[in-house]
Amino acid sequence: MSEHNSYVSPFSTRYASPEMQYLFSDNMKFTTWRKLWLSLAKAEKALGLDITDEQIEELASHVNTVDYEVAKAREKEVRHDVMAHIYAYGVDCPKAAPIIHLGATSCYVGDNTDVIVLKEAMKIVEAKLCSVISNLSDFALKYKDMPCLGYTHLQPAQCTTVGKRAALWINELLYDLDELRYRIKNLKMLGSKGTTGTQASFMELFGGDSDKIKKMEQMIAEDFGFDGVVPVSGQTYSRKVDAAIISTLSGIAQSAYKFANDMRILQAFKEIEEPFETNQVGSSAMPYKRNPMRCERICALSRYVICDSLNPAITASTQWFERTLDDSANRRISVSEAFLAIDAVLGIYINVTSGLVVYPEMIKSRLMAELPFMASENIMMDAVKKGGNRQKLHEKIRVYSIEAGKTVKEQGKENDLLKRIASDSEFGLSYEELKNIVSPEKYTGRASEQTVEFIENCVKPALEKFKGPLQKSSELNV
Repeated sequence: MSEHNSYVSPFSTRYASPEMQYLFSDNMKFTTWRKLWLSLAKAEKALGLDITDEQIEELASHVNTVDYEVAKAREKEVRHDVMAHIYAYGVDCPKAAPIIHLGATSCYVGDNTDVIVLKEAMKIVEAKLCSVISNLSDFALKYKDMPCLGYTHLQPAQCTTVGKRAALWINELLYDLDELRYRIKNLKMLGSKGTTGTQASFMELFGGDSDKIKKMEQMIAEDFGFDGVVPVSGQTYSRKVDAAIISTLSGIAQSAYKFANDMRILQAFKEIEEPFETNQVGSSAMPYKRNPMRCERICALSRYVICDSLNPAITASTQWFERTLDDSANRRISVSEAFLAIDAVLGIYINVTSGLVVYPEMIKSRLMAELPFMASENIMMDAVKKGGNRQKLHEKIRVYSIEAGKTVKEQGKENDLLKRIASDSEFGLSYEELKNIVSPEKYTGRASEQTVEFIENCVKPALEKFKGPLQKSSELNV
């Protein structure tokens, strides 16, 4: 069948990165199975089972040589993927074939591989999350002093600064980063628990020696960089692990959605824009348009992750006793695609934050259209200092504010409140004095100081815990 006649996931062609796609690939899965079988055999040999060095060497030399055609043909016969790959590994390793998977059940390779993939996938998410936070931190510090109009209910409120608003975006991402790191740190392997989690088969193999069984699990965990295995389980690790991790991804998606929504509004206000390339087309019909398509895509994919987080939650709640298999088909899709989607979200987020375009004059213009209203109390206090009557001036400002508001809303003219006040001798303030009173920098409170303190005290320590390179920019496929 032609590739154009069958479904191909957009995550593979448009959105997710090669490194995240690889983690959920057949190659990652089945070579990890072989590494787990090798680790099991090494531990069993070390603890006294009759396994030879030659068998271990044979297994080690064929970890990465999976013959998928042999496995596929065998699975068609036996209808069992683990048994098919045990067979294929045995074909590659005839001397070791009798001891592959000794004492284990399917979940030994299946679930432990899933845990390994989850950990590596979360590390990729951590790296990209830190990159976004770093980009936004640079932006916040650069614009920490630039006054802008703040909003509550999407209605003009008191002033803030462009940088302080970015600090709000970062703050939510720090919550997500803390939670993600908790998930990485506390993730445990399943170990080798047997069919119902009792390790009965290993009790048989090791003659009832519990210490050897516990040592075997610890050795396997150490082979894969884990500090231990879950203390108890049925056949599988608890599906609440999946639910918790995908919930963490949902939290990242919520934060990304918030940022992207804010950006879409700011772009409509013509205050800040996402990057727009020279040859980029905003609309097939309207040549002048500069649509916020990247932020729209962040929202679209984030919404998918938020909704997808219900899947592992329902799966965790419906597992019967020691295990049922209704988890498998759902997890195969929901867990992998949650990671592929959040990977795409963060890739776009890095791209957007690496090239935000700020329009200072438009920001100032929108602010000054509203600031006279907000400064009315300060104006009144200065007028009282010059001998004015507070009660009379309060009523006059109230009336002038209503009239100026009508001028803006009904006639589409600029805010003339300051001119109305300047022309009233009872205030005793000139137009120049009034303009000085409404200087935006006087109305941002501690916004700039808060931003610096937040970056220094909270953001930098969080980023310093990440030892890898930060990805300061990201190319989009489309």
